[in-house]
Amino acid sequence: MSKEINIVSFDVPYPSNYGGVIDVYNKLVWLNKLGVKIHLHCFKYGRSSSSKLNDLCEKVYYYERKTGLFSHLSFLPFTVKSRISNSLANNLLSNDFPILFEVLNTCFLLKDNRFTNRLKIYRHSNIEHIYYNALSKSETNILKKIYLKIEAFKLKRFEAILNYSNLILAVNEKDSLYFKSKYPQVKSIYLPSFHPHHELTILQGKGQYILFHGNLSVSENYEAAVWLITNVFSKISFDCVIAGLNPPQFLIDLISKFKNIRLKINPSEEELSLLILHAHIHVLYTSQETGLKLKLLNVLFNGRFIICNSKLLSGTDISSTISLKVSEDANSFIENINYLMSQFYSDEMIEERSNQILTFNNKSNVKKLIEAVFINSNF
Repeated sequence: MSKEINIVSFDVPYPSNYGGVIDVYNKLVWLNKLGVKIHLHCFKYGRSSSSKLNDLCEKVYYYERKTGLFSHLSFLPFTVKSRISNSLANNLLSNDFPILFEVLNTCFLLKDNRFTNRLKIYRHSNIEHIYYNALSKSETNILKKIYLKIEAFKLKRFEAILNYSNLILAVNEKDSLYFKSKYPQVKSIYLPSFHPHHELTILQGKGQYILFHGNLSVSENYEAAVWLITNVFSKISFDCVIAGLNPPQFLIDLISKFKNIRLKINPSEEELSLLILHAHIHVLYTSQETGLKLKLLNVLFNGRFIICNSKLLSGTDISSTISLKVSEDANSFIENINYLMSQFYSDEMIEERSNQILTFNNKSNVKKLIEAVFINSNF
């Protein structure tokens, strides 16, 4: 029997060059590989329609976000209000397939009576109000800080709409437990993020530099970069590279003060892959622990040594090994860097890493998704 699904995406998921859309795009790839017919609904703001998506989907619909002042002057979160669309509702009502809502921003229709008898799935990326609160703490622009705090308050209240979903797909185990506790009547399962990696591509031997990468326009990431520069990278003599999208000017200015730190702005997908592949150590740091950091998957599959704090591993089954060190303070980061820079990445370490990534097998996880939606969907 034909399997078909509606997927409502918060953004156009191609190119898949930042956290949330990486999960959406690679989910499309794997659902398509296993014969599921996809009706994709995308909200557009700053990204163009993509013919690449037509190759994966039966049909692709695009909707403009309403980002004017009226969307801010609402009891609903701006990220939700700006995505309310009558056209989306009508297109979803034109079939009776399950509906997968990607992140809380797209979930307005969960409570709509017209969809009472539909299978409605929520794909979690972060616990949004916690995420926005954390962003507000790291934001330096006072107006953005106020917006993020207000949005966090609205998102916390709006989250109750998940009571009207039938299934929650959580990207990490810790957040899955949160949903099971708060919405016990809704089935919640752990389903890690989908990603572009098929197998390990880690090089043996040694690299020449330390790498930190991420979307540098997001306060969580540029705050992490500033912390690492100030407390770690500026205190060592090894070459360090910071790579990512759209860094703020103050970060560019900070990096320019240090001879051993260079910035790679807006690297292409190929350039970033090579940076990851040839680095000796990958340093990752976060101040918040919801969701699953896609940069972690990038380096688990493609990078040599990793040093990160425990918050970055929260909700996964990944723990410290001979090639992955957990550090909680600057001195520990520096000590681990000094030790690992002299080490050779070996076959033994590659074998160890292959066991760490079993949870993140796309084929196994898409089968789990298909089983939950189409086989065991007794909701």
